[in-house]
Amino acid sequence: MNRPIRNVAIAVMVLFLALMINATYLQYLQADNLTSLSKHPDNNRVKDAAFSEPRGKILVGNRAIALSRKSDDRYDFLRVYPDGAEYAHISGYFARNLNLGGIESSQNDVLTGDAPNLFVNRVIDLLGNETPQGGNVSLTLNAKAQKAAYDGLRALGTQVRGAVVAIEPATGRVLAMVSSPSFSPNRLATHAHNFTSAGHYYQKLIDDPLSPLNNRAIEERLPPGSTFKLVTAAAALSSGKYTPSTMVDGGASLDLPLTSKNLVNESRGGCGGAKITLTRALDVSCNVAFGSVGLKLGPDALIKQAEKFGWGQAPFKDLDDPLTRMAVSVMQARDKDGNPVPIDKPQTAFTAIGQSNVAATPMQMAMVASAIANNGRLMKPYLVDEIRSADLDVIKTTKPEALNPEAVSPSVARQLTQMMVSVVDNGTGVNAQIPGIKVAGKTGTAQSAPSRPPYAWFVSFAPADDARIAVAVLIQDAGVDRNAISGNGLAAPIAKRVIEAVLNP
Repeated sequence: MNRPIRNVAIAVMVLFLALMINATYLQYLQADNLTSLSKHPDNNRVKDAAFSEPRGKILVGNRAIALSRKSDDRYDFLRVYPDGAEYAHISGYFARNLNLGGIESSQNDVLTGDAPNLFVNRVIDLLGNETPQGGNVSLTLNAKAQKAAYDGLRALGTQVRGAVVAIEPATGRVLAMVSSPSFSPNRLATHAHNFTSAGHYYQKLIDDPLSPLNNRAIEERLPPGSTFKLVTAAAALSSGKYTPSTMVDGGASLDLPLTSKNLVNESRGGCGGAKITLTRALDVSCNVAFGSVGLKLGPDALIKQAEKFGWGQAPFKDLDDPLTRMAVSVMQARDKDGNPVPIDKPQTAFTAIGQSNVAATPMQMAMVASAIANNGRLMKPYLVDEIRSADLDVIKTTKPEALNPEAVSPSVARQLTQMMVSVVDNGTGVNAQIPGIKVAGKTGTAQSAPSRPPYAWFVSFAPADDARIAVAVLIQDAGVDRNAISGNGLAAPIAKRVIEAVLNP
């Protein structure tokens, strides 16, 4: 072989080798980057390919709340949500031209089969010349509890703004999560693949002043009102200076230092005497009592106790995506540089009753109740129970994890439980009573702007001596007269229904 031919052969071999290296690099190392919808949102070929493949199911028990069905058009498959609005903020939606949300987004790599722990399954599908199958995501939700929460909010009206969160105290499993108002994920996933109609519906949701796309259970951060008195009571009992029978101020008003403004009770009257027990103060939700206790404890004790219950953190990650994240509950205002502003004495009194700059999500208040119910041990809340293959083989199971092994001591947890049982038996939470079951609870009616009604809260757990469920209910706006708004009147009956759904299936 003469030199020119040999040189041409070598050049061809080098070019061929370079082509193979480049093809390998693009098809394997750069495949995820090149075909990622998040990195190339305008790539219609990628959109069409993703929209034409069957995704895995989202399961509650053995029932699919999201699945792919064959369609008779160019996209082959249609995403369907059999329970629609009931699970909308959990499932999210999968649509060609719109952002994902919920589990559809946070577990997208599992549902498409692209997750590393599903790699073998995907290879087997390809080698068998079968359509690649996505994995299934099994959730922790209790279907009956979810329905009770959804129906309870809807009974107040389709336009009510509110949320319900239920947790299994011993594990952190989320048993129910509902936000109102809701939306139809089917209309976003485009029935009959009508993208124009889906786009119009999406814009309508965006423009709606009630913000139905927001998951109020984890995104809405509002004053918790008197439900925060559980945190103040926990700090008091943990200090060693108080017991449930300690006598505290119970008058009609509390003279605040540094200001001419007094702290008064919701009734504008007294709480049953100049001095009442701490238990009775919680029974009747006495602002004066807890404001006085807060002043004596000081702001640092209140902040420290709140942080033990999860304030300042966002531990719930299973719905994290570009659209949704758990809001961080706060205790203090921040200056322009983001530093916490010191709490003065008048603010300390209002902080102790869940006002001033205190703000919490329904998830956060459910965590407070669950920690007390679990002997003071705060578990990390989670929603994704298992990752399964298309054949339902279990690939991964979430293990319960303690967020704080001792938010309060077991003895303080027992004392708080007794006090919360008294609230339901003898105090402001009587609408949560369940015959034959001891229910622990606390009401809250948090003041907001003078121009709008207060927020109604209720947190609870049951059975009180061996809790299987902890619930937080927020009614942000029910469209009723402000005098008709209370935690006992609006929120407690919903909590009762959710508890009954779990305890009396």
